[in-house]
Amino acid sequence: MIEMPAYSPRVLKTLFFGRQVSPYLDFSIKGLKNSDVAVSAMERISVSGVQEKFPAVIDGGKIRLAREGERSTHILKPAPWDETIATRRHIPANEHLTMQIASQEYGIQTAANGLCVSSDGQLVYITRRFDILPDGTKAEMEDFASVCERNEQTDGLHFKYSGTYEDIAVGIKKYVSVWMVDMERFFDLVVFNYIYGNGDDHLKNFSLIRQGEDYRLAPAYDLLNTSLHVQGDDFGLDGGLSVNMFRSDEYERTGHPCRDDFERFASLIGLVPIRAAKLLDRYMTVPEETLLLIRCSFLPEKMQRHYLRIVKERVARFGRSAT
Repeated sequence: MIEMPAYSPRVLKTLFFGRQVSPYLDFSIKGLKNSDVAVSAMERISVSGVQEKFPAVIDGGKIRLAREGERSTHILKPAPWDETIATRRHIPANEHLTMQIASQEYGIQTAANGLCVSSDGQLVYITRRFDILPDGTKAEMEDFASVCERNEQTDGLHFKYSGTYEDIAVGIKKYVSVWMVDMERFFDLVVFNYIYGNGDDHLKNFSLIRQGEDYRLAPAYDLLNTSLHVQGDDFGLDGGLSVNMFRSDEYERTGHPCRDDFERFASLIGLVPIRAAKLLDRYMTVPEETLLLIRCSFLPEKMQRHYLRIVKERVARFGRSAT
């Protein structure tokens, strides 16, 4: 059994609205596989992605699966059941670590999250649904596959990977009244995903959420160093940053973008150069806090080293044009 410390006061406040909650689940993940409960639960999850997800609620200080017709407040994500991914059991720890680095080191607004342990000893990632408000009402939310009008009928089975990050920027300008604020948040997230090896940051992993009368960019979710588990591309969208900008010599030569390319992208989507430069400066080195978070994570030591190696390689690649 994995020893899980009690949730800290900060996690209790952000993830569970201050309630005392046990990190230990009363049910087995293995027992859910192929069960009627699992099928029913996954059918009721409306968030994007193909990883198994289960709606959950907090009841009497414990986390349990939401019942039929019951509005969930949290989502549980165990390790994927796809056994072709050799390191799949470590994906929950990877996602938790990556989300913590994003929020704690870079100040990226993320969905509240944590880890818990099933009765059969498996790590499970848990996140609070930010579209469910404290009073239980549901906020209107649209992912960018919908905003950009991509769907399976018109764009094929892999429609969520169709397009560029400029397409998302266009959507932000169109629907967000204070678009300059959220454009910086979006740009920061695109750079973070590149540096931290998230090659699955597709259209459904960015959303708009209604706040009062306005739409805003939703908190970041599904942040994962996918390069730790599978070989993939630098970006989750087929068109990359944009088809309307020149690539740097470094990008043309190596096939990987560098800081110059992100500076051009920032200009293309309307960011003030000095503010974009300030954001980019933070990615020129690996912060000490990142090193500490990796060492304190639930990843095994070998995977911690691999995670850090991926990030260091991305940072070095990112800064080549500036040397």
